[in-house]
Amino acid sequence: MRIARVLLLTFALVLVAHAPAQAQEYFAYVASESADEVSLIRFDGTEAVVQEAVPVGQIPVETEGAHGMTVSPDGEHWFVSIAHGKPFGRVVKYETGTNRKLEAAEVGLFPATMQISDVTGLLYVVNFNLHGEPEPSTVSVVETESMTEVQTIETGIMPHGSRLSPDHQKHYSVGMMDGTLYEIDVVSGEVSRTLKTGEGMTKPTWVQPHPSKPVAYVAHNGADEVVAVDLDAWKVTERFATGEGTSPYNLDVTPDGSTLVVTYKGSGETGIWDVETGTRRALVENTRGVSHGVVITPDSRYAFVTAEGVGGEPGAVDVIDLSTGEKVAHADVGAQAGGIAFWKMQAGEAASR
Repeated sequence: MRIARVLLLTFALVLVAHAPAQAQEYFAYVASESADEVSLIRFDGTEAVVQEAVPVGQIPVETEGAHGMTVSPDGEHWFVSIAHGKPFGRVVKYETGTNRKLEAAEVGLFPATMQISDVTGLLYVVNFNLHGEPEPSTVSVVETESMTEVQTIETGIMPHGSRLSPDHQKHYSVGMMDGTLYEIDVVSGEVSRTLKTGEGMTKPTWVQPHPSKPVAYVAHNGADEVVAVDLDAWKVTERFATGEGTSPYNLDVTPDGSTLVVTYKGSGETGIWDVETGTRRALVENTRGVSHGVVITPDSRYAFVTAEGVGGEPGAVDVIDLSTGEKVAHADVGAQAGGIAFWKMQAGEAASR
């Protein structure tokens, strides 16, 4: 009997050892501004493909400018900001999976980056406002069930980089043309603090809070640097020089807090930085020459980076393995690929060992 049990256990272990491993699949939505199109990207660990391309414009003869992307915290809806309106832009809500259009909200001039707070359930979109004289613009607050703008909060000149603190209690954005970091208390709906993050025309284009530390990183597009802001002390504590002509644009931090990923719009590259040491671990050349957005997978393994393309080139989504610092896949999408939002991870088809 004992011999039989040993043989049975050995047979079971052999079966497990030779069982096919489950592959992991990753899905993200990316907006292509000059194509008025949103693409659903699927990456299976080896290949990145466009699973579906969704037209999001409503005026066939005009380029309306699909710009920013976000996915609701429950993963059931995605949202895209449409920058060019008559006169205002809008945010449009779609159902994930089916990619069926639902509702739209009219917001401000040139809506850009956005995110939804778990605390209020509201969407916060910065109105970049490229039109007319430079003057303070706003963050539009949108109730996402009815898709209604319920509040506008005045911040800075050409606000960008709409991001929430890890507890979703604070909203952060930067004024590109006034060099200021703005903090909004989402419960009160008021600007709670402001901070000049640099001197001269630093042109901040993004702010990204760390997932577990009281730190936010700000990209100074006009000064070729990223700065770290201590959110408790409310001051700049570190500066990371990215290199002349790099023009850092968008940022993301891995969920495990170890790695900062920076797109370099000027040089068409992506920098991978070690958060603890403040040193760059890798520099990756993107598939197209104008790097734009970045989002990191929840397991901290991959960065999905958008590159706009130049002239008649298509846009691209590059997948970078953060453990090796190498580009492992890319997919062509519509022209001027920009905003990108991660949707989900799921087990894919079985992979051979």
